[in-house]
Amino acid sequence: MNTTLLPIGDKKHPGSTKPLGVAIIGCGYWGMNYVRIFNELTDSRVLAVCDQSAERLNEAARRFPGVYLTTHIDDAASQPDVEAVVVCTEASTHFNVTRRLLLAGKHVLVEKPLTTVAADSEKLIDLAESNSAILMVGHTFIFNAGVRKVKEYVQEESGRVYYLYARRTNLGPIRRDVNALWDLAPHDIAIFNYLLDCTPQWVSAVGGKVLRNCRDDVGFISLGYPNNVLAHVHVSWADPDKAREVVVVKSDKRIVFNDLNGIEQVRVFEKGVSPVEHEPLNYGEFRFEIRDGDIISPRIEPVEPLKHQCRHFLECVRTGKRPISSGVEGRDVVRVLEAVNRSIECKGLQVEVENKGDYVHPNVNALETATSAVR
Repeated sequence: MNTTLLPIGDKKHPGSTKPLGVAIIGCGYWGMNYVRIFNELTDSRVLAVCDQSAERLNEAARRFPGVYLTTHIDDAASQPDVEAVVVCTEASTHFNVTRRLLLAGKHVLVEKPLTTVAADSEKLIDLAESNSAILMVGHTFIFNAGVRKVKEYVQEESGRVYYLYARRTNLGPIRRDVNALWDLAPHDIAIFNYLLDCTPQWVSAVGGKVLRNCRDDVGFISLGYPNNVLAHVHVSWADPDKAREVVVVKSDKRIVFNDLNGIEQVRVFEKGVSPVEHEPLNYGEFRFEIRDGDIISPRIEPVEPLKHQCRHFLECVRTGKRPISSGVEGRDVVRVLEAVNRSIECKGLQVEVENKGDYVHPNVNALETATSAVR
C-alpha cells in the first residue's frame, strides 16, 4: 500500500499546529491509559470518551474533568475537532467499530488484534486507503525500547538466527470474546515479524481448555519462518508464574528480552555454537565450534512504550506516513492466528499461512524518528 496521505492539518486546518482532537472508544484499563497519554502529549488532547459502563465514565470524569462523555460511538466521533479515534473495545467488535469510524473520515488506532477475520482486516485496509485515513494497530511491544534493542542484535551481520521463543503467561485476565491464543499471542507474533522483517510460512498449534471454559485458555504455537528459522509461543491464562519473555538464539549469541525485569530488560549471552567451515567428516557430520563470551546488559532508554506508540500515531496522522504497525502488519498477525485456529482444529497439523502478496515492512528509520520525538 503506497498511498500518500494528506496530513490532517491539510484537511481541516491548513497550516494549523493546534493539538489534534482525539476520541477514545472503550474506557477499560487500556482505554484509560490512552486518555492519560494523549492528554499528556502536547500535540494532542482527548475531547471525548465513549463507554457502555456508567462506572467507567464516572471514573473518566473524575480523572479527566472537561472531557465529553457518552455511551454512543457516533456521538463521540462527531464531536467538534475530533479527527482521530482510538478503539479499545472487545476484539470481536473491532471490525464494525473501526469501519464506522473510517467511513466517518477519522484516522483510527485500534487495539490488537485488528480484527478476528483476515478478510475483514483487508476491508479496513482498503477503506482507510480510499478515505485517505491512517489505520494503525496497537502492537505496543513494537514500540518497546527493549524489543528495539533486541532487533539491533538480530540485525547484526555476525551470526545467523536459529530460532526464537516466547512465553506470555499469567492468571487471567480471562476474556469473554476470544481465547488465550487470540488474546496473548498477537504480541509475540508481531514481535517475531518485526525482529525478522518477515511473516511465518506455516504454523502448528495445540490448545487446551484446562479451566473447563468454552475457550482455549492455554496454547502452544510453533511457527516456521523463511530460511528455516523456527519460533515458538507459549500462552496461558492459567499459569501462576507471570511471564513476558522473548528469546532469540543465534549462532553466536543468545538475546533475552524480559519485560518484567526493570533493571536488566535485555541480556545478551555472547555464547553460541556453529558449524566449522571445513570439509565435513562424513555426510551430515560437521565439526562444530563453541563460542563462550561475556554476558552483557545494554542500557535501555526508559520510554513508556504506549506513549511512544501514541506519539508515532500522531506523527503519522500529521505527515501521512505509513505507521510501523499499520493495518498491513495487523492483517498479517490475524492471518497467522487464523492458521493457528485451523491447526488446532486438526490436532496440531502443520498449516500454511495465507499470504496474498509480498510482505513489505516499513522503514525502521520511521521508528527512530518517532523515538527521538518522545525524548
